[in-house]
Amino acid sequence: MSEAATEVWFYHLERTGLDQALPELLEKTLQRGWKAVVRARTADRLQHLDAALWTWRDDSFLAHGPDDEPGAERQPILLTTGFANANGADALFLVDGAEPGELVGYARCIVLFDGGDEAQLAVARAQWSAIKTSGSPLSYWKQQARGWEKQA
Repeated sequence: MSEAATEVWFYHLERTGLDQALPELLEKTLQRGWKAVVRARTADRLQHLDAALWTWRDDSFLAHGPDDEPGAERQPILLTTGFANANGADALFLVDGAEPGELVGYARCIVLFDGGDEAQLAVARAQWSAIKTSGSPLSYWKQQARGWEKQA
């Protein structure tokens, strides 16, 4: 875990949905040797993500689990609606407009939002403004035909 200010990266989904983009980003996170917390607003969304992560690609395994099961602190990817960093994660992923809460201890916070959903766009804009005011370093990434392009 880092003592430096948490970098906050906004990922604007336009070409794929969360079920495709999130596992790819989680793979990159694990390749760095980091752990991750994925925070959603609802338990139903977490159940959906849990199933999607187990089945997203035949040639990949993303070890993960929900925070309400035994051994949550050992999970490389922890799924939660709460604000605790129970597995000592380096990266916090926010989906469906989940609130960031306290970012101290995370190296990076990744906010994923659907560019075709006006409600998610509005939440992402509000989060950008609030985080910018807090002084955390911000980046904005837009999905392109081949990967991500940094826009700001």
